[in-house]
Amino acid sequence: MTSERFFGLIPAAGAGARMGQELAKQYLMLAGQPMLYHSVNALLASGRIDTVFVVLAPADSAFKHHDWSRFGERIAPLYCGGATRRDSVLNGLIAASSTVQPDDWMLVHDAARPCLGQRELLRLLDDLAADEIGGILGVAVADTLKRVDPGGRIDATQARERLWQAQTPQMFRHGLLLQALSRSGTVTDEAGAVEAMGLKPKLVQGSSANLKVTYAEDLQLAQAILTNRGTLA
Repeated sequence: MTSERFFGLIPAAGAGARMGQELAKQYLMLAGQPMLYHSVNALLASGRIDTVFVVLAPADSAFKHHDWSRFGERIAPLYCGGATRRDSVLNGLIAASSTVQPDDWMLVHDAARPCLGQRELLRLLDDLAADEIGGILGVAVADTLKRVDPGGRIDATQARERLWQAQTPQMFRHGLLLQALSRSGTVTDEAGAVEAMGLKPKLVQGSSANLKVTYAEDLQLAQAILTNRGTLA
């Protein structure tokens, strides 16, 4: 019996238009490094992940201008990004097929989640290593949720019991995820594609610190989190 192998995959082909910046948000500077650097480092810091594949836009010219030497051969840029997240992840899985076996685990992580903690990452690896399907990090919804009409007025209050906010990494076997995304149409995350196959991924407790940087103020919060930790991880 061979030991489990874990790989990371970070789709980083988007422009991040909601940040209001000309530079793609994965390259915005954060604690002295581009945000993408922190997301890669968070995966590789555990030592249990073999390689992180970074899926870039075919015309990406920014990646090579940053120093990735700290990671050696454990970081692998793939210039095959697509128009959507689903396309980029699917293209990345296909490109990685020469290195990754169908039963190897793939951890798909957002380029814009630079504050992933090692405790949460290790919990995900340990909780799902023996799972038949896989799963994701997430946190229970704490705020009251409102459904609004097209005019921006409250239409209904949504009960928050049993509602969780999905995070990344999302961890599935390479073969299963490749099959799920090949069959899927429009999905907002990898778990959605697996759910569409009639499977039920597991939710593993994450942390609110593992925020997704979407707006300019999120960048300031991420800076504070990383500074408070006193580490690049």
